[in-house]
Amino acid sequence: MTAPPDDCLARNEWICGEYLSTRRHILLDAVAQHLQLTAVSVLIGLAVAVPLAVLARRWGLAAGPVLAATTVLYTIPSLAMFSLLLPVYGLSAALVVAGLVLYSLTLLVRNILAGLRAVPEETRQAARGMGYGPVRLLLTVELPLALPAGMAGLRIATVSAVSLVTVGAIVGFGGLGNLIYSGMNTFFKAQVLTASVLCVVIAVAADLLLLAVQRLITPWTRASRG
Repeated sequence: MTAPPDDCLARNEWICGEYLSTRRHILLDAVAQHLQLTAVSVLIGLAVAVPLAVLARRWGLAAGPVLAATTVLYTIPSLAMFSLLLPVYGLSAALVVAGLVLYSLTLLVRNILAGLRAVPEETRQAARGMGYGPVRLLLTVELPLALPAGMAGLRIATVSAVSLVTVGAIVGFGGLGNLIYSGMNTFFKAQVLTASVLCVVIAVAADLLLLAVQRLITPWTRASRG
């Protein structure tokens, strides 16, 4: 028997509307897991990167070791990274998050540190002359002026995390990567293409969203370009 002419699933076509309608809940669950893993890892990475960048800025001797350590982490292949973390976290979502956090540190620390270093020294001196202490200077002067560079790093780290989440499929926590992995094993064309396209859509949407946030919270950069 041949497949009905309108049955794209039976014909195993790459583009199949029937797949979208019959696997909607599976796709939504995979997208939700993908977004959750990405968001959690990037937020934790940001929470770790900011203190490291501030430490490297305050104490020049710490800059070299911090940058070197985060760079070494970024050179470790993803499969090797997850394997090294496996004894600590086991086969869990925490394993994927931990790996993504370590990968994000290189991009985040370097960009935040570059932004802090770009703050003019006369601006710091003026703030100190107005009675700003170290904490107030950091929170109200240095970090806001470092936002453009920091946001650029955050955008790259987020897009990279969207991509690297798919590797988590090897431990069963890869979001859309789970569908890509299983679809490739069974050569399920519609599933592979749909999950891959959704990964691209998420990456582009996340980048555009962060770009909009960056423009919103750094209005002075628009004024200077104008």
